Amino acid sequence: MTNQKIPSKALHISLWIAQVILAAMFLMAGVMKSTQPIEQLGASMSWVNDFSAGMVRFIGISELLGGIGLLLPALLRIKPVLTPLAALGLFTVMVFALVYHITKGEYESLGMNVILGAIAFFIAWGRYKKVPIAEKNNSVQILNR
Repeated sequence: MTNQKIPSKALHISLWIAQVILAAMFLMAGVMKSTQPIEQLGASMSWVNDFSAGMVRFIGISELLGGIGLLLPALLRIKPVLTPLAALGLFTVMVFALVYHITKGEYESLGMNVILGAIAFFIAWGRYKKVPIAEKNNSVQILNR
């Protein structure tokens, strides 16, 4: 029984570390893509020039919401099932990015897509199957002073 607790605790800690790192990455990327001028983004990320401004903003907002979803539901323990769903959504974004970069022959971008996608998949798997976050008990407790 003790042997089962140690891997679960290590996995739980590993998942939290992955969640924080991935959330930070996607929060920064999401803010950048949803707020910076499109011309400025296009100068630093060539893929932006292949999409409409609306699509770039949509991707940025999706990444921003995904980053929030990796942390907030789990931290607050309110609907924590949203955390693996956010991770799955970000995994999907990385799959689309991977396909796009392959079709454009931009192989130098694939490494980051694979790494971020793998971390997102790890979080989705871990938080859904192995170490889910328990929902906060909704009963109100009155403390006597």
